[in-house]
Amino acid sequence: MSDTRVYATGKRKTAVARCWLVPGGTGQIYINRRVADTYFTRGTLLQMIRQPLSLTDNLDKFDVLATVRGGGHTGQAGALRHGIAKALAEQNPELHKALKKAGFLTRDARKKERKKYGQPGARAHYQYSKR
Repeated sequence: MSDTRVYATGKRKTAVARCWLVPGGTGQIYINRRVADTYFTRGTLLQMIRQPLSLTDNLDKFDVLATVRGGGHTGQAGALRHGIAKALAEQNPELHKALKKAGFLTRDARKKERKKYGQPGARAHYQYSKR
């Protein structure tokens, strides 16, 4: 276990989160220099961010400093969860197996599909008239 802070990058949709884990903290999470409770107002998103820390029993052992860019609230929360999990796995390799099993280390590759030409949307087609 190292005493220096650990860096990792998490991604989800178009959101990118840069996360630093600072050991010896009080469990505070700062996102874009704001406390997580004021950045995300929905409780489900806050719970989503804390999942890797609570799974590994590290909720009050680290402070998390993060900057998030792009995407919406849900994408940013997913990117943060991914980044925190990667930083925890890098900080303590013994946690890698538990985080991988929970699915926190896997990058969610789902993105919005592009609109195709000759169609009104990605999968939708204009109405076909036979006669």
